[in-house]
Amino acid sequence: MLPSERQNKMLELMAEKDVISIAEFMSVFDISIETVRRDLSFLEKQGAIQKVYGGAKLKDISVGETALEKRMKDKLLQKAAIGKKCCEFIQDGDCIFIDSGSTTFQIAKQLANKKNLTIITNSLPVINELLDTDFEILIIGGRIRHNEKSVVTYDYLFNFSELNIQKSFICASGITSENGVSDFDMQEAVTRKKMIERSKEIFVALDSSKFQRDVTINIAPLAKIDYIITDAQLSPSIASQFKKLKPTLILATE
Repeated sequence: MLPSERQNKMLELMAEKDVISIAEFMSVFDISIETVRRDLSFLEKQGAIQKVYGGAKLKDISVGETALEKRMKDKLLQKAAIGKKCCEFIQDGDCIFIDSGSTTFQIAKQLANKKNLTIITNSLPVINELLDTDFEILIIGGRIRHNEKSVVTYDYLFNFSELNIQKSFICASGITSENGVSDFDMQEAVTRKKMIERSKEIFVALDSSKFQRDVTINIAPLAKIDYIITDAQLSPSIASQFKKLKPTLILATE
């Protein structure tokens, strides 16, 4: 296993537990104590983890995120247009995942005319928006992130292998042609990675300000994404660049 692969898996392991001991890293990855310390030092320099006595834990890097309440109002017309465009791909009877985030929240606000949907989500605002509908709603079990009003998941609380999702609508804090989709929080990223694995079609919904940003945690390369839906304010040069790549780029007009 390459060091970068191992380090990503170490981050995923830390996302599932508060603290991982050095001995546990050695056992899980069958590596020496020197290798563990070298990997942890690298991740600490990257700002992803915090060393503690005898082990390490994820660093709270949510300072890089804007408060959800503010983001709900920011670029509202663009995000509403993105949400409306996303809904054009949702068919009656679909099983879909709606991610936590201010842009994907706008999808929930546009579903009134759909029928017989099964909606999987980790977003409390999405659940509140859809409470009075007759949709089947499944909430992912886990820990509440108060700032984001979302649930970050743990495998032992939700059986991902049983899911059969037609379409997942994923949000992100950054996207580049080189490194794909990224976000600030490792625990949110773990949920998104698992949904990408279980879904037949992957839609990334994000406003144009997120392009050419490469933030802390990688979620997926563009090769794993089917559609990118953003607003029409995306610069023509960036749009031209992304239209040459595998995901279908769609611009939503207000």
